[in-house]
Amino acid sequence: MSMHLYIRIKPLNNTTLLVNIQRILFISRPAMVKMNRYLITLFTLSIIVVVNRGELAGDIIRLPSEKLDFLDDDSVGTRWAILIAGSNGYENYRHQADVCHAYQILKTGGLKEDHIVVFMYDDIAYNQYNPRQGIIINSPEGVDVYHGVPKDYTGDDVNVDNFIAVLLGDKTKVKGGSGKVVVSGPNDRIFIYYSDHGGPGVLGMPTKPYLYANDLNEALKQKHASGTFKSLVFYLEACDSGSIFDGLLPQGLNIYAITAAGPNEDSWATYCPGKYPRPPLEYDTCIGDLYSVAWMEDCDVHNLQTETIKQQYKLVKERTSNNHYYRGSHVMQYGDLPLSTDSLYLYIGTNPANENFTFNEENSLFQSPEAVNQRDADLLHFWHKYRKAPEGSDMKTEAQKRFMEAMSHRMHVDSSIQLIGKVLFGLEKGVEVLNTVRSAGKPLVDDWTCLETFVRTFETHCGSLSQYGMKHMRTIANLCNVGVTNDQMAAASSQACTTFPSNPWSSLGSGFTA
Repeated sequence: MSMHLYIRIKPLNNTTLLVNIQRILFISRPAMVKMNRYLITLFTLSIIVVVNRGELAGDIIRLPSEKLDFLDDDSVGTRWAILIAGSNGYENYRHQADVCHAYQILKTGGLKEDHIVVFMYDDIAYNQYNPRQGIIINSPEGVDVYHGVPKDYTGDDVNVDNFIAVLLGDKTKVKGGSGKVVVSGPNDRIFIYYSDHGGPGVLGMPTKPYLYANDLNEALKQKHASGTFKSLVFYLEACDSGSIFDGLLPQGLNIYAITAAGPNEDSWATYCPGKYPRPPLEYDTCIGDLYSVAWMEDCDVHNLQTETIKQQYKLVKERTSNNHYYRGSHVMQYGDLPLSTDSLYLYIGTNPANENFTFNEENSLFQSPEAVNQRDADLLHFWHKYRKAPEGSDMKTEAQKRFMEAMSHRMHVDSSIQLIGKVLFGLEKGVEVLNTVRSAGKPLVDDWTCLETFVRTFETHCGSLSQYGMKHMRTIANLCNVGVTNDQMAAASSQACTTFPSNPWSSLGSGFTA
């Protein structure tokens, strides 16, 4: 175990510092005079540098033998963070739980509250179905992660325009919310964590439209062009999350991204009812996501001054694989991979209580919990809610209704997409076109405007894709890639969908997803 020497200080002038150096090193005054002037000067300068650095936690400085690389100060830059849960509804409890947990890590790690911007719909803590009112948990142990979380952007203020405006530091474009934006400088580091449903090339929002990969990457490029950050790290939890950056995020932007899944696979919820380990008995919804709890539970126990992003990536990749990807996913990395050698502390700080917990790969792996496909977590919630409700009760009737509506919507979307392929290309060719997957390193679609136009055309005739229907974004992108026109798409959609279910999942009441 390493030993650390700390000095508690008050503001001192340089003369006083020399006297205190003598006391610290137990050097007599004659010896002090005889000591090599160069060494004294070098030692004094190193102390002065530390004293003059900003934001010293608890007025504590380290001796020069300690690493100074991790200090968060004006010369190194300021840490900023954006945390966003892109869903709403109690069945999506876990996304807001993830974000609240991430906030607690950052706050404990030393980030200032006015440098952490939180997006969450905020309909979970006091939801009528929440068994612990005013509390949100992200693990079976049930520790509250909701307390103290700032409500920067909630409800309908959680939207694409506000997220991009906050990232770019443009207060004039923000509508509603606290107005807090990332006002970063050229030496600053930015951490973004996004937890939600996703599909090929798209990330969900509790409001419409959704966030498309090209728009996100263009915003990141614009942020880089502004020269307002030194480096940026992006953690993304969503199905098909690799498709958000694959072939789209170039090197040279000083941006490093980690995704919960590859470009063509689902991500997974965990701590779900009926699974191991399960949430407390009174919970009938999943309270975490497999990738997200992996990186956050790693942060909870380690000294992040000594752990690099790359070390965490390897551990999280192993845990999220969940025994060789059976009910697990491939954690991926994109962008400027050399940034992975940075200390985690540079972006998210560290819990002082973990100072003596040096990173050790051999003892850092957690047992992988059982997981549920993100796209099926809502069905699991409705089923357990139905099973637990008293016979003949309104609660049982409501749970059954929600389950059947969700299933009806799924079957409608799946069959509509398949029928459009058959109308356009015939039985055999249609299946081939719809199921095409591009090779790694190529973006999902060549023409993003075409993709968004086709999505609106489909929804006009067939109803909303919703969070489940995002899985079909690759299919729709393939229609653009093979040259289908919008007139052809409209004709095929109208033929495939003479009507669509009248339920909240299929409704266009909240607008188009594109």
